[in-house]
Amino acid sequence: MAACPFSLICLFSLLILLLTTDAGAGSSAATVTVPLTPLSTKHHLHHSDSDPLKILHSLASSSLSRARHLKTKTKPKTKDSNIGSNYSNSLIKTPLSVHSYGGYSISLSFGTPPQASTPFIFDTGSSLVWFPCTSRYRCVDCNFPNVDPSRIPAFIPKRSSSSQLIGCQNPKCSWIFGPNVESRCKGCSPRNKTCPLACPSYLLQYGLGFTAGLLLSETLRFPSKTVPNFLAGCSILSDRQPAGIAGFGRSSESLPSQLGLKKFSYCLLSRKFDDAPVSSNLVLDTGPGSGDSKTPGLSYTPFYKNPVGSSSAFGEFYYVGLRQIIVGSKHVKIPYSYLVPGSDGNGGVIVDSGSTFTFMEGPLFEAVAKEFIRQMGNYSRAADVEKKSGLRPCFDISGKKSVYLPELILKFKGGAKMALPPENYFALVGNEVLCLILFTDNAAGPALGRGPAIILGDFQLQNFYLEFDLANDRFGFAKQKCA
Repeated sequence: MAACPFSLICLFSLLILLLTTDAGAGSSAATVTVPLTPLSTKHHLHHSDSDPLKILHSLASSSLSRARHLKTKTKPKTKDSNIGSNYSNSLIKTPLSVHSYGGYSISLSFGTPPQASTPFIFDTGSSLVWFPCTSRYRCVDCNFPNVDPSRIPAFIPKRSSSSQLIGCQNPKCSWIFGPNVESRCKGCSPRNKTCPLACPSYLLQYGLGFTAGLLLSETLRFPSKTVPNFLAGCSILSDRQPAGIAGFGRSSESLPSQLGLKKFSYCLLSRKFDDAPVSSNLVLDTGPGSGDSKTPGLSYTPFYKNPVGSSSAFGEFYYVGLRQIIVGSKHVKIPYSYLVPGSDGNGGVIVDSGSTFTFMEGPLFEAVAKEFIRQMGNYSRAADVEKKSGLRPCFDISGKKSVYLPELILKFKGGAKMALPPENYFALVGNEVLCLILFTDNAAGPALGRGPAIILGDFQLQNFYLEFDLANDRFGFAKQKCA
């Protein structure tokens, strides 16, 4: 084949030539457990050879970019002994690992025969599962710590007999592009049931960067379960995406939806801003369900659906009914309109594993920060650290033998209370400064006030066992040391 210049069109053409159309076989095991690994840098806040201010600023900046993305999210574009330890055979367990560039990852394997497992960022704020794809895969601006852009593992469709391009008339194509996608398939009429055109290429925007590619039907493999005809994105060009993404959102194309999960649960390892080889488990329950039974030890609150429905990108978020924020013994005054999504889809509180720090809309953040400042009035502000880290308030605790830290409690609909340990909402910079690990967007503009008012990030939820009970539409949690 003659060489062609690097472009999306060229790569899409190469991809079509590389794919085959044979089908795979399935099996019926019902439980999967996958290791969940933290995604972070090799830096540690207390390492003498690292700059903690730069680390905090980087994570705060990426969290802000993520929040702006979620608040203005649109549908994909085309281009032309612990709690939950008694697992049954309906569960799939997979390791969940932490990484320094923000987030947690799982490893998944696709193909027939199965190709090597590759890391996927675990993301409850999006739905498509996509992987770096073909030998021509390219990631622009992917110079993250411990990531070599030229060695990002990629799935090779031509080596899999179960790889199959999704056709334009395949119902799964409409999962991504909506019911009118056939109108974009020029030359294919509704009467033509054998239209050869592929589903349009996708372009997905994230808080930082994007990914683009074509949709495949492929076989997803776990040690105890095989899932044929799984819709996945074959990305051949990405920007600032150091790994594939496993979408666990509420849309049809997400991993929970395609596997028909009754629930999934995990416990986020404590973050040390590094790439330590440790992980906890992500548990996927594919069983027949157990009615309304609750996991012992968990507190529950119902999920909400955004009133604008699944037609909006907000429809794939997991909204929870936060009712009060308590700092110390003080109930912070919060207008109800911020806590539930309105008829325009704006407002409400979501749980997002793809966000590092928790975001709050300006007025909410200011009310919470003001209460911390009032109750910690005996400590002077570290203005220089606030400026360099992008976080506030920060308090100078140098020379103090003991420090008073007000409690931070989130109270949800139904009475469930989440009392956060101090290490989940304060970061120690060196040995002299404490910074509140919550943030807001200080920029003004048309996006202000749009989308979720609060985005609960994974830093605040570390060392909590979290259960997404999809069958009963509720969120369960309990404090637990993740190991």
